[in-house]
Amino acid sequence: MRPPVVNETSTLPNVAIVGRPNVGKSALFNRLVGRKIAIVHDQAGITRDRISAICNRGARPFTVWDTGGIFGVGGRELSAQVRLAAEEALRESELVLFVVDAKEGLSPVDEDLAGTLRKSQKPVVLVINKVDHEKHEPLAAEFDSLGLEPSVSISAEHDRGISKLLTEIERRLPSPVAPADIKHQTSTFEPPLAVAIVGRPNVGKSSLINSIVRGERAIVSELPGTTRDAIDILYELDGRKFVFIDTAGIRRRGKHSSSVEVFSVMRAERSIRRADLCILMVDLTMGVTAQDKRIAGLIQQARKPAIVVLNKWDLVRPRRREKEAVRQLAEETRARIFFLEHAPVLTVSALTKENVEKLFASIETIQRAAQQRIGTGILNRLLRQAFQANPPPLVRGKRLKLFYAVQTRSGKQDPVMEAGAPATPQRPHPIQMLKRGRGSSPLQAPEFVLFVNDPRLTNETYRRYLETRIRKAEPYLGLPIMISLRPRAKSVAGTLRVRAK
Repeated sequence: MRPPVVNETSTLPNVAIVGRPNVGKSALFNRLVGRKIAIVHDQAGITRDRISAICNRGARPFTVWDTGGIFGVGGRELSAQVRLAAEEALRESELVLFVVDAKEGLSPVDEDLAGTLRKSQKPVVLVINKVDHEKHEPLAAEFDSLGLEPSVSISAEHDRGISKLLTEIERRLPSPVAPADIKHQTSTFEPPLAVAIVGRPNVGKSSLINSIVRGERAIVSELPGTTRDAIDILYELDGRKFVFIDTAGIRRRGKHSSSVEVFSVMRAERSIRRADLCILMVDLTMGVTAQDKRIAGLIQQARKPAIVVLNKWDLVRPRRREKEAVRQLAEETRARIFFLEHAPVLTVSALTKENVEKLFASIETIQRAAQQRIGTGILNRLLRQAFQANPPPLVRGKRLKLFYAVQTRSGKQDPVMEAGAPATPQRPHPIQMLKRGRGSSPLQAPEFVLFVNDPRLTNETYRRYLETRIRKAEPYLGLPIMISLRPRAKSVAGTLRVRAK
């Protein structure tokens, strides 16, 4: 297998935002991309990893990078890692936005950083932030001594001066791609698979990311809570594209030490909802905890495909009967997280990279499973047998009756006529096949629509029973199964029963 190719910049030019802590880099990042992605807080050093997103506000789109405060963040070791991450962003960028604080004035750190930027020989735009009103404009003159041109006075918080800044950015970006090339890239574009890595703090999420991309892309530290933003990392392996979302450790809500951690957890929970697939990481030295099960519950509620990764295998590996130990760990994990028992369980060491390559094999297996379908005839016979073997419970003297069942296509319901009989499916337009709508996913969970006499005559226990019977016919490894019950008109109930036989 050829070496993996890391692609973090795509074909768009890269613009890095740098500066000392708490000058408003994250606020500017959010303003440029039009979304609150980076955490904004008065506490210095909140952004520790570098995160990226696409800015579409101007005439030309570009990728903008928010870096950690280059000086004075946390402990000495963590500060060094933050600075290295920022310097890497500088190397990969075509343009640098050097942000300073107009209200605090020029500092020695600003002067040192300006000298570093001049040595980098990269185009620089001096961004004088927190000029909230016209009366603050004279404050910008203090920064003329840095000798950096051009300079733009803005207020990231109030969207003041951003249009002028975008004009200066566009003037200094590399020449755009030829229109013919853009057309070709658009027609062949295939959205990457978004994979969220979630778990408790300090279980090895960032270490797994770095092990995958073979570089220190995410900051790794023994201090819990190092990752505070949800960080998207683009990655390509053998032509397959992924976006790995490195999230903050999810703690119990009652144990957060600061409001920043509350926002971090909320962002991690949001990452679960926007992911195509979730990787739940568990620390083998601690086993499956109550918080691990809560996080698994979030994955279940979001109805997301999942893989459970048991990390730190290098610390608990037995000297003998290793295969048996791995099998037993997988069984115990499925028993404790029984509502994700369909998820593959991998035993890995993010530190030594042992078994990390198996993660991609599991993802491929889940992708293949998402393409599987159960024929309508087989499905109806299977469910009729399930109803006969274990009839639904009586509810207010009535019992659930099945008339007809069908598996939907690509996560969407098959066209069904008003009477309830399946209609001829419509072939999508070729242009529509190239696009992926908002909220859609390339990894759809299988959905089954059951037409019944009254959907209220069932309960969750019986739904799980039907799901178990479906998985005997098709396991759908790693995928949740969605069962929707819909009422049918009495006039067509007899017709549907005949067709189901």
